[in-house]
Amino acid sequence: MRIGYTMMTEQAGPRDLVRHAVAAEETGFDFSVTSDHYFPWLEEQGHSPYAWAVLAAAAQATSRLPLMTYVTCPTTRYHPAVIAQKAATLQLLSEGRFRLGLGSGENLNEHVTGGGWPSAGVRLEKLDEAVEIIRALFDGQELTHRGRHFDVNRARLWDLPDTPPPIGIAVSGPASCAVAGRRADLVIATEPRAELLDAFDRSGGAGKPRVGQLPVCYDTDREAAVKRAHEQFRWFAGGWRVNAELPHPVSFAGATELVTPDQVAESIPCGSDVSEFVEAVRPFAEAGFTEVALVQIGGDHQDDFFTWAGKELLPALRAAL
Repeated sequence: MRIGYTMMTEQAGPRDLVRHAVAAEETGFDFSVTSDHYFPWLEEQGHSPYAWAVLAAAAQATSRLPLMTYVTCPTTRYHPAVIAQKAATLQLLSEGRFRLGLGSGENLNEHVTGGGWPSAGVRLEKLDEAVEIIRALFDGQELTHRGRHFDVNRARLWDLPDTPPPIGIAVSGPASCAVAGRRADLVIATEPRAELLDAFDRSGGAGKPRVGQLPVCYDTDREAAVKRAHEQFRWFAGGWRVNAELPHPVSFAGATELVTPDQVAESIPCGSDVSEFVEAVRPFAEAGFTEVALVQIGGDHQDDFFTWAGKELLPALRAAL
């Protein structure tokens, strides 16, 4: 299993995120992923810079580390033709190290353009059509498209990489798995649910990479780690059916006000016991995931995590999984 690192835009500023990407490469992580948000989940996280500028800077500051959006929504804040241009440019800047992770989005980030927040079914229809547009532009076509949700008028990408970025699609249920199996080069999920991968395979995804993600909170003081995880990551307890719908950090604060630190610690490994972290990753391996990107909670707690991960965590994960 490949172990990745998450540049989480919700918890660090742009310069720090690029520095973290460099440290992840030096530490020996196999790849890196980047969230693409307009708001943090909770105000305590405190950040949300423009992910594509961060990725461009990270592509120049690193030389080996694969990069990936985890994930970006190509349907509301961004038009799919613009996403295609951004992704092609990132692939050139990174010299072939970029993968384009896509999803149907969250109200938290997409409401800012004022177009309303459609139902889950419509969001998935839009994602399906968006991927069709992106792939056509990656093929070098001058594209005119009149679709159910998008129009494109004589668009063409003038700077194309020899190999287009592989496209990943985030899934959470049968309908999104069907789209991913048909459209994607890899599948993305944040829960170690084998049934998602099975549904992806049945729709055409057999043999393709599958990428998970897991929040962790390293600290030599376990109580401090649990406190920080609760403060900044209690939103994670809501699940994606809820998290996709709430429009503002205040909404997430209200929805999670009864979540306790102990409840957070049940789903997020906290402290410095390597075995606890390994056991938290294991369900992803057992479900059939080929890659997992770790999120170290706390933007100003990355440096100690890198030191520990290089010496203890990565060797333990690679030995056990």
